[in-house]
Formats: sequence, structure tokens, C-alpha cells
Amino acid sequence: MLSWLMKIDGLIPVRYLTLAGFACAALLGALGWWRGHGAGPWLLLVGGAGTLLGVRDLRQTQRSVLRNYPVLGHMRYWLEFIRPEIRQYFIESDNEAAPFSRQQRSLVYQRAKGDPDKRPFGTQVDVHAEGHEWINHSLAPTTLDSHDFRVLIGGPNCLQPYSASVFNISAMSFGALSANAILALNGGAKKGGFMHDTGEGSISAYHRSHGGDLVWEIGSGYFGCRDAQGRFSEEKFVANATSAQVKLIEIKLSQGAKPGHGGVLPGPKVTPEIAETRGVAVGEDCVSPAAHTEFGTPVELLLFLSRLRRLSGGKPVGFKLCIGHPWEWFAICKAMLETGLTPDFIVVDGAEGGTGAAPLEFSDHVGAPLQEGLLLVHNTLVGLNLRDRIRLGASGKIVSAFDIARAMALGADWCNSARGFMFALGCIQAQHCHTGACPTGVATQDPQRQQALAVPDKIERVARYHRNTLHALQELVQAAGLHHPGEITAAHIVRRVANDQVRLLRNQLCFLEPGELLAAARGEGDWPHNVYRVYWPIARAESFQPAETEGAAPRRPVGALQRRVVPLHPAAENAGR
Repeated sequence: MLSWLMKIDGLIPVRYLTLAGFACAALLGALGWWRGHGAGPWLLLVGGAGTLLGVRDLRQTQRSVLRNYPVLGHMRYWLEFIRPEIRQYFIESDNEAAPFSRQQRSLVYQRAKGDPDKRPFGTQVDVHAEGHEWINHSLAPTTLDSHDFRVLIGGPNCLQPYSASVFNISAMSFGALSANAILALNGGAKKGGFMHDTGEGSISAYHRSHGGDLVWEIGSGYFGCRDAQGRFSEEKFVANATSAQVKLIEIKLSQGAKPGHGGVLPGPKVTPEIAETRGVAVGEDCVSPAAHTEFGTPVELLLFLSRLRRLSGGKPVGFKLCIGHPWEWFAICKAMLETGLTPDFIVVDGAEGGTGAAPLEFSDHVGAPLQEGLLLVHNTLVGLNLRDRIRLGASGKIVSAFDIARAMALGADWCNSARGFMFALGCIQAQHCHTGACPTGVATQDPQRQQALAVPDKIERVARYHRNTLHALQELVQAAGLHHPGEITAAHIVRRVANDQVRLLRNQLCFLEPGELLAAARGEGDWPHNVYRVYWPIARAESFQPAETEGAAPRRPVGALQRRVVPLHPAAENAGR
């Protein structure tokens, strides 16, 4: 049966069969009427109405589902409309997060369309459920003039600091997303004045078309800045990095969806456009190794970042990671202390994040969730007196104003969202991103499917979603009696830990005081948490591998890369000392 459907789909896309059926019915009805058959007029009426509806669906630009599934797509909206009465036919409840609940998606859709997001009859959330959280309000609320909250990104050695919105588009590559999706995202970023992360697929023509501010993400494949052998190319890096549109440069060490995995885009999917964007050969496998080849130690990583800052003309340079072995993160921190070199920013990606296809075991069992990863990074920098030099971004299932507020309470300076902005484009969470059969044209390279995504309309939706989410954040900040979301701390967020117990996050989670980790390392105080007591002593600035501890069995060599460090300009080498 499936093989026959595939053959039919090759001739006439199956998603158009409903429209084709109505058209055939109209023709048969017209023929029957002409021959005097009694059912002819009714068949013509029904078939003609369905055909006209399908043609209208193909011509409209508001709903991608209807453009890709004329007539048939109305079933989805009909079921959405009557779902309270037939809820038993829906497996998914309003608050069941799999991976995003209907309530979360509806919130994004409403804000993207500009529809009211008010709710009658109060909350649908079980406020007595364990894990429920809220923000404490004040009896002296503030009144703010603007919801355009900004954060300045750029450390002491940065010559071109950037004023960023606190809510931005997370990394999604051209190739994973369609050309029309990239055009709409960047157009929305331009209109709303916020950042658009390119993903590791580099900067395509679609990223450049509208001129929205870019974070250029560079992964282990060095796409956009690689030579014919796949090594890092200074010349190609400079050509992209010095573009006025590129505001930040981000080295991807790992991502939440599949940390430590790498990936391959098979040759047949490497189109001429993707090949040109990434700097690879058309039709050949496009490989992202699991690890970088330009550095193999924490010190080399920081030297590489300093080198990129110099080559870019002093733009903010940082890295993104999903926390894995704590000693590896501590090793990077020790390298900062020993060299005096620091990144301008770090983006912490939670294991619950990710927009692409990832192996099942990676999705479920590899990498630290955002709360644990972000808290560890923030606490470590605070405890080392480095936090004021480095801005922190956070990414991982962030779609609402409260999501942003909570991440900032844990130490983030700004937040990124991938799937939130996908929903703003019209994504319905069909989870066909890896098949090329995305019903809304967001995550596909099929020319016909992606044409269903009308760029001008989606630009407006992306900008509205951003604007309305920040307006909601403004209301939360005002209610808490604050002036900027950066003032939100863990003392403002309350979590229910049992049916009859609630705690401030400040009292439930561990937060370090400035310099506390330095003092513990010098033996001048107790270790603030077991993770520091166990892993800080074995972390080494010269290697991502831990030092051997007394009495431990010999560690098997893992072949850690030891790369030659390209000499830097003396000023860059000594920067920040």
C-alpha cells in the first residue's frame, strides 16, 4: 500500500488528492447535469464548492497548512475549534508537554498573529502540583516606558560591543530550515531589532536578504570559513566576520539536541545553494566532526577565540555548549584564570533544546538540562570573580515571558528561542523535520512545500511574537516592582516542592558568592558544593582530560587532540592579562 502511495505521490502529491477529488466530482456533476442525471446538479454543487475552496486555499498566504493541504487542511482547524466538546478524541491535553503543550503553542500562535492572549475563568494550570512555579509580585509595582529590554555584550577586550535584545532567535541552519523560513526569521529580526543566530550551516543569501542582525555560529565543520580540506581559513573567516550584519561570533562546542555527536548531511541533500553557503562540494557528504580541529585544549580554545576577535575587528566572540563532564567546564575556567583571556559571552544550551533530528538516546539521556547547566556556569563564574566580564545566554524550551524571567533568575543575561520562533512561522509540531515532509514549509527543502510559507506575512508574525512576548515580560517585571528583567533573581521565583510546601529558588538551589570558589581552592573556606569539591581539583587548563587522582586506576588514553596554536599578535596574546 505504501509503495502505491509513493508512486501516486510522484505523479500527483497525495496532499492534493482531496482537491483533485472535488474537481473530478464537479466535472462528473457537470456531465451528469448535461445528460439529465438527477444527481448531477448536487454533485456539481458539492464538487464545485470544494474545488473553489481548494483554489482559495492555494492562493491565500495566511496559513501554510492550507497551502500545502488544500481543503484537507481545514479538518485541522475544524477539530481545533470544536476540541473542547470532543476532547476525548485528542490524546494530547492542553498542558501535556510533548515536547511543547498545546497551551504553549497556542500562546505563541496568538502572539504571532496579534490575537488577544487573555484567558477567561482563570488559570488552567494546577497551581498545587509539585514543580509549579510563579514570580512574586510587589505591592509597589513599577511603570516602565518600554518593553525593549537590552543587554550590552562585549568584554574588556571587545572593540565593537553589541546592544542585544534579551530575547532572540536561536541557532537554526539553512538546510535544516527552508529558504523561506530563514527569510522570514531574518526579516522579523530586522523589523523587531533582535538577533538571529545562523546555526552552524553558515551565512546564506537568505540570511543577508533583509539585513537583520546576525550571530554567526561556527561549528566543527567551519562552514563559511573553511578551505578545500575542511580546515579553518582566516581569509574566508575575515570575509564573513567583518560584514556589518554580523554582530557576534559564536563557536559551537556542543548543542543540547545531540552534544558530542557531530553529524553528516548526505551528499544527495547538498544542493548548490547549501554547498555555496557552507563552502563544500555539491553532492558530497557534508561532515560536521564531533570535535574541533583548531584547538584541542582549554588554553588553545581561548587563544582561538582571541584570534577570532582580532580577525573580526574586535567584535564580541564567545562559545556555545551543553554542559557534560563538569571537569571540562572547570578546565576552561582554569584556562581563563591562567591566561587572563575570557570570552565575551557564553551561551548555555539545555539538553531539552534542539530543532533538528537527534538520535533517541541523545535526545533522552545525554547532556545537562538548562537549569543545571546554566546554574553551574553562572555559579562558577561568580565564584571566580569572572562573571562581570562574561555575558550569559540561555537556550532550551524558552517560549514565554515567564520562561525568560526564570532563566534570568538562574543567571542568564539574555535568552534564545528556536522552536518558539518556529511556531511563530506556523510550525504545528508535526515532528517531520527530518523527513523533508514538513506540512507548513518551515523545515523542508522541498520547493513546493516551502512556497506555502508566505514570507511577508511570516515576517510580521515573527516580529509580533517577539514584541508581544517582551510586552508580557514588561508586565511581569513591573508586577515584581523591578525596572529590568536583569534584576530578577532566584529570590523572586517560588516553586512548590510538595502539596503543602513552597520554596524560593534562592533557598532550594545552590548560589555562590563572589570569589567563594577562589577562596575554597586556596583552602580558605569550605567547598560550596560537592560538584566543586570533587571535580575542580582534577580539572586542568592544559587538557580537557582530568588529572589522575591519588589511588585511582590508570586512565586509558583517549587520544585527545594536541593542535599547533597559530601565533597571535602580541597584543591579542596578552589581552586581558
